[in-house]
Amino acid sequence: MLILCSYCSEFPLRAALTIGLLLGSVASANPTIARTWNEELLHAISIDTARPTVHARNLFSLSTAMYDAWAAFDPTAAQHSHQEKVLVVGDSTAARNQAISHAAYNLIRHRFVSGPAGVGPGASETAIDLQEQMTNLGYDPNFTSTLGDTPAALGNRIAQTIINQSLVDGSNEQNRYANPPGFDPVNPRLTFDLPGTTMNDPNRWQPLHFLGNRIDQFGRPINESTQRHLTPFWGQVQPFALKPRDRSAIGVYHDQGLPPGLNTRPHEAQFKSDALTLIRLSAELDPNDGVMIDISPATRGNTPNAPFTNSYDQVGYAVNPHTGQPYAPELVRRADFGRIMAEFWADGPRSTAPPGHWNEIRNEVTDKMEQLGIPKRVGGTGPVVSDLEWDVKSMFALNGGMHDAAIAAWNHKGVYDSSRPISFIRYMGQLGQSSDPSGPSYHEDGLPLEAGLVEVVTAATTAPGGRHENLAGYEGKIAIRSWRGAIEGVRPFTDPAQVSGVGWILAESWMPYQLSSFVTPPFAGYVSGHSTYSRTGAEVLTLLTGSAFFPGGIFEYDIPQGSGLDFEYGPMSPMKLQFATYFDASDQASMSRIYGGIHPPADDFAGRRIGSLIGPAAWAQSTRLFAGVPEPSSMVLVIFLGVLIQITRKFRLRINLR
Repeated sequence: MLILCSYCSEFPLRAALTIGLLLGSVASANPTIARTWNEELLHAISIDTARPTVHARNLFSLSTAMYDAWAAFDPTAAQHSHQEKVLVVGDSTAARNQAISHAAYNLIRHRFVSGPAGVGPGASETAIDLQEQMTNLGYDPNFTSTLGDTPAALGNRIAQTIINQSLVDGSNEQNRYANPPGFDPVNPRLTFDLPGTTMNDPNRWQPLHFLGNRIDQFGRPINESTQRHLTPFWGQVQPFALKPRDRSAIGVYHDQGLPPGLNTRPHEAQFKSDALTLIRLSAELDPNDGVMIDISPATRGNTPNAPFTNSYDQVGYAVNPHTGQPYAPELVRRADFGRIMAEFWADGPRSTAPPGHWNEIRNEVTDKMEQLGIPKRVGGTGPVVSDLEWDVKSMFALNGGMHDAAIAAWNHKGVYDSSRPISFIRYMGQLGQSSDPSGPSYHEDGLPLEAGLVEVVTAATTAPGGRHENLAGYEGKIAIRSWRGAIEGVRPFTDPAQVSGVGWILAESWMPYQLSSFVTPPFAGYVSGHSTYSRTGAEVLTLLTGSAFFPGGIFEYDIPQGSGLDFEYGPMSPMKLQFATYFDASDQASMSRIYGGIHPPADDFAGRRIGSLIGPAAWAQSTRLFAGVPEPSSMVLVIFLGVLIQITRKFRLRINLR
């Protein structure tokens, strides 16, 4: 079997996972029409601009279109956006497939190709893919009429309803999601290539500026550019299950309050502690340090009191509940685990973003259920449903949650506008140390000292053979022991010596464990989008399947030796990422952002708490619709449609499948 991946040579980890995902899809020999269009959208997202909020909305809109098309033929289920029931139909499966396909085709094409926001880097490829998919399915992509009683016309009407509603939902799609006035950064830009930074307010977000003297992950020259905050207004977008009562007095959904920061007592100590945590984990990314750890569910996962905890403690599981046997140990280099984890969950450029990643997990879980012969029961109980009903309902609930997670997380980002580690670690480090008022280089807003991790450079430490010998000439500055930065100009990595390793660097030159062409996403930190999305996804999948555990009690991703990293060679030996429960996967996604230097723990834990509220609310809202309880705002329409149904029954209208 030949699998082509146009970007695999530049992305070893994504290559392995892309191939794994495609092979996993083979397990579903006859994917449903919903799965087919979900994967079309995931591909369109992967070749578009990295916009997690926008793509969460895209996934929800597609799921809504497919659910409403499916529910049009169901006597019980209430629809979400398009209120139209089909009374009598010959072949309901064929009718549903055609209606879903036309709804999906038109919606994806509008968002990525023909609509006001459809001019993206992958627009041409997506246009071709969509047309070929319709043709391969036997449908006419040029049939655009919304008139008549055919399934195609019904699908076109559903797509148009969602398109029309979306143009007035607060997303500013008609202006390509541009920010309204009032969201200009308070800090001057940070030029990444130069040490240090200038900040008017170290607690507020700072855009990064790139000089353009290197290549991106695709091997293309980077033009000089400055970041702009992605959708800080997203808290005003129309949600799925979030309610006005979920907003605080300042208008923030599930408000987690002011984040820790400098001069924000009593939380300043936590802020400085979080900075040390980021540096400490960065110092663990040397695969040659000899430290081995067990990453199996026997010791990892099962976070006590999650998500209402501020600890990364995990106690593991005594046995696999599916087999009744203990989990086998998985001993790996600590640095390999940290590096692979950071990249596996990065979901940056050329990925499906965190919302898409959780769709991929849903798809793989569905395949695993089929492999193990686990019946598909929505909520884990009740009757076994068809493959199509399972896909439509599970995608709708999951992506309703992803959409609300984007709204709540970016609501916090837009209101609190908090700084990122790339800014505050450099800022604090260039000020000095804050531990010893009588010592050298003291500043109350500096980094705390920690022997072996954060130290003042002195003449003694820079002497030949000293631990700071490489920093001679920088006496009086603050040094940190950290990952030394991305290797430029080498891909793919084929030599185990091609690792940056860990060493003493100036704090004012610190960078996260990321590509130097990406460094940090273009939006404020608090709260972590990854944590919010992932906890939401874990909650929904747990409620969907009726079990917190993955099918079979374990989920694994094989990472081959030397083909798992984009930033340097690794892993040094083959390894597996393993999860017992959906929450374990969620926690690892959250923690990956700490290892990757993207978020401090305060951003992470707040996002987890928000997701723990959003997931169950999205599931409850979805199951109400599944049971036939309509949206409150739709009650008048439903009453009208009920009268219309009684009238049309006399004429026994039929769907025309020609």
